[in-house]
Order: sequence, then structure tokens, then C-alpha cells
Amino acid sequence: MKNLFDLQGKRALITGAAQGIGFLLANGLAEYGAEIIVNDITSEKALAAVDKLHQKGFRAHAIPFDVTQKTQIETNISLIEEKIGAIDILINNAGIQRRHPILDFPEKDWDDVININQKAVFLMIQEVSKYMVKRKAGKIINICSMQSELGRDTITPYAASKGAVKMLTRGACVELARYNIQVNGIAPGYFKTEMTKTLVENQQFTQWLCQRTPANRWGEPDELIGSAVFLSSKASDFINGHLLFVDGGMLVSV
Repeated sequence: MKNLFDLQGKRALITGAAQGIGFLLANGLAEYGAEIIVNDITSEKALAAVDKLHQKGFRAHAIPFDVTQKTQIETNISLIEEKIGAIDILINNAGIQRRHPILDFPEKDWDDVININQKAVFLMIQEVSKYMVKRKAGKIINICSMQSELGRDTITPYAASKGAVKMLTRGACVELARYNIQVNGIAPGYFKTEMTKTLVENQQFTQWLCQRTPANRWGEPDELIGSAVFLSSKASDFINGHLLFVDGGMLVSV
């Protein structure tokens, strides 16, 4: 039982892992023994992130590519499988945010949000799971959001994309569980990250958030690591299609 959360011998590919929550999860899984493959669209950022992991003695590789481009995904997943080894864990973390009122939301910004937050998750699941199916083993974790369930002013496309990722998680579970592949999601509440820096510094918003959240505070990024390790490990072998909210109780509070 003590080894349920041990990730020694496992290899995790994390998209958008050069910074923010992605890098945090990369570091967290590495602490539990996983070999990390850092994906980012920018080579320099991916290499810099891997250098930080190497400095801690962790095993890591930089594989930069655009997760919205099917041909790049196919080429690089094949490269990883052949040159580095089997992808045991996939964390679909790459995502962006754009803020505009719905009446003025630019079409290009809509397309960017949907492509990165939604389409990329589908394409990555599709390609990586082809190899997992052959091995009859794999863990897929999709980073969802409070907006997988709740709407908020000026971010309707983001909410639409994260709602879709929730259903991608459930649909992929239904199709892949028979191959011993677990597909689950993590839905962070409001955490102090680079993406939320402006909101953290807004005293009015922070006051509203603390009143709205039963825990009465922002989440600290490190508090997401346990969920990712759990869903990556043997401890979650019979958990599938689940969306784990890490939100200080916000979703269940009126």
C-alpha cells in the first residue's frame, strides 16, 4: 500500500509545461519518481524548464511542438515513443485565456481559445492513446477548470472550451477504459498563478473570491500536486471519467 503513489519507472508528457501550473506539475511528478517530458511551443522555454529539473537531479526531456497541429503531434509522439520510451502518463495542461464581452469577442480570439484549450486536448488524447491501447495501460489527465461547470463575465469562450474538455474526459473514458486507460480531469478553483496575477492584485476581486470560497482564500499552486500524483498513480486505477475539483469548496457553495 505504501507504494500506491510511487511513479518510479513511469514517464509523463505534460503539455504547456515550461511555466505556471504545467511546470509545477512536472516538478511534482518528478518528486515522486516520474521521468518528465516537457512540451511547450517555444524551444527556449522548454529547454529552460528541463534545465531547472536537471538541476534538481530529475530525469527530463524537452520536446517542443504545437499541440494544435496534428502533423506535429504525430511526428513528436512517435519520436518520444521510439527514442525516449513509452508515454505512461499524459497531462493535457496547455491553455490560454482571452477576456472580452461576448458582444465584442473577436473571432480570432475565439478560434485561439478553442484550438488550444479544446482541439489540442482531443488531438493529444487521440494520438497518445493509440500507443497506450497497444500496451493496455495509461493515465490521461485533462486540466479543466471551475468554468467546466460555471460561467463568468467576459470569458464565455474559455468556459465553452473547458466545458468541452469535461465531456472529452468522459467520452474518452467510455471508449478507453476497456484498454485499462484511466482518463480523468482536474478542475482547479482560483489559484495564484501567472494567468491570474491581475486578479490576485485586484483587491475588490480578491475580497469577493474569499467571501465566495468556503476556504476563504486563494489556492496555492502546490496544492494541485497531490491530485496530479494521485491520478497518475496506481492509487487511481479504478477511477475513470472523474472530474476532481480542487477549489476550496467553491463549487458546492451557494
